Amino acid sequence: MAALLGHDDQALSRVPDQARHPWLSVATQRFGQTTALSQLLLGATLGFGMSFWDAFAALTIGALVLNAIAVAVGVIGQREGLSTAILTRWTGFGHAGSAMLGLIIALSCTGWFGVQTGLAGATLAGAVGVLPTPVWSLLFGIAVTVIAAYGVRWMAWTAYVAVPAFLLLLGWLVLTKVDDLPKALSSEVPGTPIGMMTAVTLVTGSFIVGAAIAPDMTRFNRNEWDVAKQTILGITLGEWVISLAGVVIAHGLGTTDIMGVIGSSSGWIGALIVVTAVLKINDWNLYSASLGLVNFFDAVFAVRISRAQVTVMVGCAGSFLAAAGIVHQFSHFLVLLGVVFPPVTGIMIAEYYVVRRWRNEIISTRPHVPRSAPSWVPATVVIWPAAAILGELLPFGQSSVNSLVLAFALYVSAGRLDLLRMRTRRATNRKVVGEASAA
Repeated sequence: MAALLGHDDQALSRVPDQARHPWLSVATQRFGQTTALSQLLLGATLGFGMSFWDAFAALTIGALVLNAIAVAVGVIGQREGLSTAILTRWTGFGHAGSAMLGLIIALSCTGWFGVQTGLAGATLAGAVGVLPTPVWSLLFGIAVTVIAAYGVRWMAWTAYVAVPAFLLLLGWLVLTKVDDLPKALSSEVPGTPIGMMTAVTLVTGSFIVGAAIAPDMTRFNRNEWDVAKQTILGITLGEWVISLAGVVIAHGLGTTDIMGVIGSSSGWIGALIVVTAVLKINDWNLYSASLGLVNFFDAVFAVRISRAQVTVMVGCAGSFLAAAGIVHQFSHFLVLLGVVFPPVTGIMIAEYYVVRRWRNEIISTRPHVPRSAPSWVPATVVIWPAAAILGELLPFGQSSVNSLVLAFALYVSAGRLDLLRMRTRRATNRKVVGEASAA
């Protein structure tokens, strides 16, 4: 049945060497994640309150921070060939923590899948006018579900088509809407000025969740250098190309209303801009959601469910919610969920590179998955929420980066003080999570 629905893509096992992908294939998908409408809106926000070159500096600084985070955690995924949720069992969270994280990933990514599906549906309804928005939302959501169910290879081909199409359409939008490009680059700030620290905060906050779950993608890379190349290329170009296009539009038109600018374009062009932008990130929303749920059911109920089957169920549910317009009521909740991811990354990096309490166990079992994991890690139960809360309360810096750094420091301190031995080594006596096999 799973074979009929799609591919499992080693949801509970390590990705073997023969299933790894060329770096350019993965890089295209990473670039597809950062060439989203959110980046265009971010650029317009910066451009409305900063000069072009100040906005460029803020985007560059933010890209450096995001690259450092995504590479550090992405290399873990590449070395071990495991998804984010599975990795956390041996990088500071144990079975209970990884189950909770898997559920949070699933809720967050499914929610954003629904929100963006609804946006695409509304855009298609406005451009075509044949069917109402709910029907277009449902059709678009089902199409993305099929792509995600068939796994990374189908998603790669989708990115090969959608990324160039979006870039061409975006270039057309800038050239046709901004009459005097040189003047737009050197014009005065059109709106209320934005400080550099605030700008960098906006940049890092815009993609830090994507950086935090980088192992979902980098587990398909062939080596660490491929991780670095694809991450730096994808994130940096996403900030420079897409966000700077938003800066130019804000300076040239004196507005942050990117959707209004796109909507004023000739029907199909504006619709294609939105559809291509949503398509190449929404399949990854659904893909990561399915990985999180597969891990949750395995960790909590010791039940192995096909990732493809989970993708179909979650995709259909998200599409129906989008068609009903319900997901938009949960946008604030989805933003709140994003707060929990940065401390997770800080703990993973601290455990794998510095504390190494369970690193030998995960390395020594390659190419298989360890037979057992700590049931839970009491220190992490405290550090995870404490870092998230303190990161939000600190009067300086960027809250996501603050919480990540705090989680890293607190976990390293706990390791140095030998606080990670408090009944954390108990085996779960579960069966082997999975053997490495090709899709």
